[in-house]
Amino acid sequence: MTALPLDGLKIISFEQYGAAPYATMFLADLGADVVKVEGADGDYARKTGPLTLGEADSLYYQCFNLNKRSLILDLKADTDRALLHRLVADSHAVVNNLRGSLPAKLGLDHAALSAVNPRIVCGHISAYGRTGSRADWPGYDFLMQAEAGFMAVTGDPGSPPTRVGLSMVDYMTGMMMAFGLVSAIRGAERSGIGMDVDVSLFDAALHQLAYQGTWYLNEGVITPQTPRSAHPSTVPVQLYKTADGWLYICCMNQKFWEILVRLIGRPELGADPRFADLASRRENRDVLTDVLDAVFMTRTRAEWMQILQGQIPVAPVESLDGAIDNPFVAEVGMVRDVPHPAGRTLRMFANPLRFDGARLPQRAAPGLDADGPALRGRFSADAA
Repeated sequence: MTALPLDGLKIISFEQYGAAPYATMFLADLGADVVKVEGADGDYARKTGPLTLGEADSLYYQCFNLNKRSLILDLKADTDRALLHRLVADSHAVVNNLRGSLPAKLGLDHAALSAVNPRIVCGHISAYGRTGSRADWPGYDFLMQAEAGFMAVTGDPGSPPTRVGLSMVDYMTGMMMAFGLVSAIRGAERSGIGMDVDVSLFDAALHQLAYQGTWYLNEGVITPQTPRSAHPSTVPVQLYKTADGWLYICCMNQKFWEILVRLIGRPELGADPRFADLASRRENRDVLTDVLDAVFMTRTRAEWMQILQGQIPVAPVESLDGAIDNPFVAEVGMVRDVPHPAGRTLRMFANPLRFDGARLPQRAAPGLDADGPALRGRFSADAA
């Protein structure tokens, strides 16, 4: 690509761990110049094990910080605060994922920075928001999964509350911030005035309750844990046993149900009054599970995939290594080699976005303060 969509966009980010770094990495992948501001000890992610890459680097850190620059600043030092203001004057946005009241105390909100640059957009990711009774509460993804109801609808009935195995609240919050930030920057281009953009982990998590939450809000329906990771209302949409593993079958409409019974050699199930339509199948979910288990147990997972793939929505349940080593991952280019300054090559996930069919370029995450000397020299010269 000759030019990336966000080329020319300049972002300063006071960030650690996952949500904010995930947001700004997407923007950096798209061409934004993201300066990651760190304290003297660096982002905690640099030391998050078990797989470290030296004194101030780790695979955890790398997966959230590709394509960025690093600068150490101490906002208690007058010289560093002056440098920040020179950076802000030349930037479009400042991002942070600090506790709710800290941005105002540190002068990182629009009220403080608009004196330096009226167009500046200030993005704030916090656990519970910058106002209200929880503004200063610490919080993380797993806590949001617990309180926002994720754990109550995940896992088999009767099992302990179960979290989603990935930090999806962090990632969703990060994507919401990336979208909100670019939208606010677009608005500032028109109006000449920037603004604060806020998203909390709690709000983002609650919003993901989506249709289950809407069912409760309007009809008092409480979605429970469902067996076999099943859809709460559409059947058959769940796990099924094969001779050597599991498949997830996803017949979201009547058409796919009719194709399924034909492909498995049991067309009579389509005429069975217990399974003839969605309402009947939902009423007889447990019976249908036993019937289909008996069918799927007659062949291996690979054999069923050969029969069903491309005809109905179906996927094999893979282990983490099986998921990444899947030949289709290589076919679509979702893993690529990224050279690391230490001389090794890292295998990293590509950005899932494509532009004109091309994957976005990536470079390794920066060393601690790797860009500090250049930035200090540049802005000191500008000030002089």
